[in-house]
Amino acid sequence: MEELLRQFAKTIRTHQLYLPNNPVYQRSIESLRGAFEAVWNETSELVIAVTDSEFRWEGVAVMHDTSRSESLPWLFYKDGIRELSFLKGFEGEELIMLLDILRRIRQASPEEDDLLTMLWEQEFLSFRYRFVDIALNELPPLEADAPAPDRPALPSVQEDVAAQEARPNNIVRMEDFDPTVYFLDEHELEYLRREIQAEYHADLPRNVIAMLLDIFEVEASERVREELCEILDGFILHLLAAGQYGVVAYLLREARTAATRAADVTAQHRERLLHLPDRLSQPTVLPKLLQALDEADSIPPQEELDALFDQLGPTTLATVFAWMGRVQNQQLHAVLEKVATRLAASNVGEIIKLIASGDDVVALEAMRRAAALRTAAAVTQLGSVLGTAPPRLRQGAAQALMEIGSPGALRALEQAVDDDDREVRLIAVRALSGAGHRAALSRLEQVVNGKTMRECDLTEKMVLFEAYGTLAGEAGVEPLDKLLNIKGFFGRRPDAETRACAAMALGKIASARALAALGRAQNEKDVLVRNAVNKALRGGKG
Repeated sequence: MEELLRQFAKTIRTHQLYLPNNPVYQRSIESLRGAFEAVWNETSELVIAVTDSEFRWEGVAVMHDTSRSESLPWLFYKDGIRELSFLKGFEGEELIMLLDILRRIRQASPEEDDLLTMLWEQEFLSFRYRFVDIALNELPPLEADAPAPDRPALPSVQEDVAAQEARPNNIVRMEDFDPTVYFLDEHELEYLRREIQAEYHADLPRNVIAMLLDIFEVEASERVREELCEILDGFILHLLAAGQYGVVAYLLREARTAATRAADVTAQHRERLLHLPDRLSQPTVLPKLLQALDEADSIPPQEELDALFDQLGPTTLATVFAWMGRVQNQQLHAVLEKVATRLAASNVGEIIKLIASGDDVVALEAMRRAAALRTAAAVTQLGSVLGTAPPRLRQGAAQALMEIGSPGALRALEQAVDDDDREVRLIAVRALSGAGHRAALSRLEQVVNGKTMRECDLTEKMVLFEAYGTLAGEAGVEPLDKLLNIKGFFGRRPDAETRACAAMALGKIASARALAALGRAQNEKDVLVRNAVNKALRGGKG
C-alpha cells in the first residue's frame, strides 16, 4: 500500500510536468498501473481513510505528509473528502481522468470549482468517495437526549397575505426599502470599483513569492527557512508547468537578492537560494521547456523569455547550442542566440570544453562562438581537432582558426595545408596567404612542387599558386618563370592548368622580373595560359 501511494503521488507530479507522448510520463503511468495490479491480486476493493496529513488503510498510516503545499492527503481533506474507494478496473481510463482532475485543482484559481465538484461532474464507476459538509461538520454535536433547538414559527401564507392587504397603501414604510443600495456616495462606489479591479488584476504568484522571501529575511529560525527553501524549489516546477516564465525569472532574481540581504543566514540556506537557477538549468528540465516553447502556438513576450533565460548558468551552453539548430520558432531562435552570446562571452572555459564535445552540432557551434570572440585560448583545442576529427569538424576548426588569426592559430593551420579534405586545405591556404604568414612558405613549396598537385582541381591549384606567390615574393619569380616559360627535355612543358596558375602567381608578385616573365608568355598559343597571362599583367600593372 505504501509503495502504491508513493507511486500515485509521483505520477501526479509527472502528469503535471510532461506531455502524454513523453517516455517519462508513459513509464510513470505503467508503474502506477503495475502497483494497482499488485493490490488487485489480494483484494478487489481498496478503501482509504483521509485525514489532514495522512492516508490510512485498515487503521494504519500508509502515507504521511505534513507539508500543506504539496501534501496529497490535504488536497482531498481540505474540500471535505474523508474516504476514497478504488475498485478493480480503476487503473484504466478512470485513472487518467482522476490525474487530470488533480492537475486542474492544483492550478485552479479561487473562483473555480473545488475538487468535490470536479469529481461529481465525472461520474466515476470504479472510484468512489465519501465527503462531509465542512460547515455542518464544524457545528457542536447534540447530546443524545438534548432537545432540538427552538425555531421561530413562520406565518402561514394566508396570514402573510392578510397582513399585506391590511397595510394602508398611502403610508411609506422604511421596511420596504433596502438601505444598502443608498448608503454610499458615487465617489465611494467608484473607489470600491477601482480597488476590486486592482484586486482581480493583481499578480498573485509574484505577491506570494514576495511574501515568502520577506518571511525568509525576517524569520531567523533555521526550520522556517528550510521549509521556505523547499516551497520555493517546488514552486519553480509548478510555474514552469503553468507557463508563467516571467514569474520564474522574478523568483530566481529576488531569491538571489534575499540570499545576500537577509541577516544571520546559514551558508547552507544561502547556497540553496543562490542555486535555485540550477533547477531550471538541469538537463532534464531545460530541453523539455525548449520543446514546449517550440511546439506552442504562441510563446510568451520577448521580455519574459529574456528575463527567464538570463538566469541560465554556463552548464546549459551545450543544451542551448544543441537546440539552436532544431527550433522552428524564429522568435525562440532569436532568444537562444542572445543567450548563447551572453553565456559564451562570460564562460570561455566552457566554450573550449565544448569544442571537444561528442555532439557534432554542439562542437561546431562552440567553434563558431570561439571564432566570433577571437578566443586565443581555444587555439590548442582547435588544433587537436584538426589532427583527429572527421572532415566536417576539421573544416569548422580551420574556419575558426582563420577568424581568430593569432600567430598560434596560423601555426596550427600550417598542418592543414596538406590535409586529406579539400575544403580544409583551401581554408588553411587562404588564411595563411591573407595573413602573410611566411612561416608556411616551405610547406607550400612542397605542395606546389609535389605530386599531389596533379590531383587538385583548377580552383585549388589557383589558390595554392597565388598563396605561394604572395608569400614567396621576389624569391618565387625564378621557379614560377620556369613553370610558365622554360621547356624541359624534348620540349615538354607542364600542363596548361599548372602554367596558368604560375602566371597568376607571378601577377601576385608583380615585381619587374615577374612582369617580364609574364611578358615572355604573352603570345602563348594555349588559350587558358594566354588568358591567365593577360589577366595577371592587367593586375600587375594596376
